[in-house]
Amino acid sequence: MRGWRRGPAARSSSGGAPGAGSASPRNLARVNRRHRLSRSRDFDAVYRQGRSVSTRFLVLYWFARNDEAIAEGPRLGLAVPKAVGTAVVRNRMKRKLREIFRARSATLPPDNDYVLVVRAGLAEAAESRGHDWLTERVEEILGKAAA
Repeated sequence: MRGWRRGPAARSSSGGAPGAGSASPRNLARVNRRHRLSRSRDFDAVYRQGRSVSTRFLVLYWFARNDEAIAEGPRLGLAVPKAVGTAVVRNRMKRKLREIFRARSATLPPDNDYVLVVRAGLAEAAESRGHDWLTERVEEILGKAAA
């Protein structure tokens, strides 16, 4: 086959350009990254200066940050220890909790930082009882924090 070249459709299984579409994982990560706590000093500030509440499966720390810049919304940090399960289980739990938090974030104070610590047993309970049950657990702990 003389002169045969691999075309753009052959590079991607979807037939489109790489990264095309507004819902690609890369675009979602960029949009939501500003609503996450990622630096150790941010976590430390929430742990040291914030308040906390706990339930059987979750511990929530929160802290009202006083940035000079306008707050773009509440930020969430997740702590999922190895006792919760394998890396696959922990990452799945983080994805679910981020989704629930993102849906609820409009009702939360925009200048707060939150750290949600998962306790052992939550992954198994959430797997057996479903997404609605996990949403209720997050609602419960956020309700305790607001009280």
